[in-house]
Amino acid sequence: MAGNGESSLARAGQFVWLTARVLEQRRFAYHFLDGGADPVETALAAYAGGDGGFGHALEPDLRGPVSQPLHTAHALRVLETIGRCRGPRVERVCRYLTEVSAKDGALPAVHPSQRGYPAAPFVPVVDDPPSELLATGPVVGVLHRNEVWHAWLFRATDFCWAAVESLETSHPYEVQAAVAFLDGVPDRPRARAAADRLGRLVRSQRLVVLDPSRREEVPVAPGYAPGEHHFAYDYAREPQSLARGWFTDEEMARSLDFLAAEQQEDGGWPVRWRVWAPGTGLEARPLVTIEALLTLRAYGREIG
Repeated sequence: MAGNGESSLARAGQFVWLTARVLEQRRFAYHFLDGGADPVETALAAYAGGDGGFGHALEPDLRGPVSQPLHTAHALRVLETIGRCRGPRVERVCRYLTEVSAKDGALPAVHPSQRGYPAAPFVPVVDDPPSELLATGPVVGVLHRNEVWHAWLFRATDFCWAAVESLETSHPYEVQAAVAFLDGVPDRPRARAAADRLGRLVRSQRLVVLDPSRREEVPVAPGYAPGEHHFAYDYAREPQSLARGWFTDEEMARSLDFLAAEQQEDGGWPVRWRVWAPGTGLEARPLVTIEALLTLRAYGREIG
């Protein structure tokens, strides 16, 4: 993974300073260089909308200034990682979530306000979008995990429970959203039971590559890009995740070995999903790189 005697972290740092947006530079400094939380929050504020949500391509595959649920979920995750997922800003976020929710109280993946702005072809914009676990699960999970209480959470939590417990077929990104919900929701016995069932589904439907050296033998989910496989670390980003119990120690170690070896010559990690415009790939790679470093460190792997 490292070259010329440099650590993985040092090489990743060079990649981040060369290519990343200010927000990812500030996040890298916070997580790996003893940087402060205030600069991260200040950089994140540049993506905030007047409606309490977040936009401006915070998630690189949705362009334009308008707030979107996926951007706002991303913002909440950033705030959580710096210990700032609370207070007036999160109150405003919850008001935004209330305003953009569907009739059942949960979130669509893409709000119709995106129409007229560029968006990835795999996130279509429709006039009356349904609620989706993909958008709602991560938001509900992070708010519960940070003990945020707001009226919006009640119906959204019920939606997520119903969606997770009724899943019969799924795809990796939806499963990741379900894990994000289950890792944060307060009812831990119910979450463990739902996670056990979900893990069996993931394995039986071959939604995970258990042996990275044989990944070509595992089918890619419909609509995904060629080679857009998912591995054990994609579901269990840290050892405390309920998804960690889905995999043996050997399976987890193989996936982490593969993740470590995926660091590229330029110091960054690759994007596995479809890159549909030059700028989206450039903006996404530092995000993926920071997540890879955090995952490796969470499992005690040496990064430098």
